[in-house]
Amino acid sequence: MAVTHKIGRRKTSVARVYLSEGKGEFTINGKDYKVYFPTEVLQYKITQPFLLTETLGQYDIKVNVFGGGVTGQAEAIRLAVSRALVSISEENKAVLKPEGLLTRDPRMVERKKFGQKKARKRFQFSKR
Repeated sequence: MAVTHKIGRRKTSVARVYLSEGKGEFTINGKDYKVYFPTEVLQYKITQPFLLTETLGQYDIKVNVFGGGVTGQAEAIRLAVSRALVSISEENKAVLKPEGLLTRDPRMVERKKFGQKKARKRFQFSKR
């Protein structure tokens, strides 16, 4: 049985996904995905590639993810799963690409500027 390994990134999160044919077991850092991501929105994000390609429950997924917050981690996993599904079958690319699931989101936190309070916010102005 072949195992497909792909990497997905979002902000500072990095997700390594190992996908193999199976019964649909989804573990993230050793926990079930419903325990790791308790909210339905995050659960939908990581299962979205399977729902679009109608392959939910056909693969066992093991994920190692680190860095960033929960949303960044969920979106990093979604990108890695999408890439793994495309590497298994090129037909999935026609479904996933129009939804934007194969595009790495490059948005990051803008760095703080010298002489300012934050990236865009300035110090309070005082006339005297």
